[in-house]
Amino acid sequence: QLQLVESGGGLVQPGGSLRLSCAASGFTLDYYAIGWFRQAPGKEREGVLCVNHSGGSLYYLASVKGRFTISRDNAKNTVYLQMNSLKPEDTGVYYCAARGHVFSPCVAGSAVYDRWGQGTQVTVSA
Repeated sequence: QLQLVESGGGLVQPGGSLRLSCAASGFTLDYYAIGWFRQAPGKEREGVLCVNHSGGSLYYLASVKGRFTISRDNAKNTVYLQMNSLKPEDTGVYYCAARGHVFSPCVAGSAVYDRWGQGTQVTVSA
């Protein structure tokens, strides 16, 4: 079964850090662009950033530049989202998703991502 599983979410105080993981099973992440998306309560899902198959990253949200980074460990078949200096507005459910075709580039729109994880809750609050 082709599956993505996120982990690492939780409750953190403003200014804190979290590292989210996106682990794949049933397929190899190496050749796929992987995006992180988030959905805040009452808002639409939005793209955060993406890593392409060669390791280059693309930011979709200006508000996370300088605070969030994405990386991939192909040996572990996992993509990570490191989130530093967290703010209350970063609260939401975070999802990782894979493009459907190998070597496809990062794209901001969520519709072209075929495989999604179940999401992990991130809450930033004092």
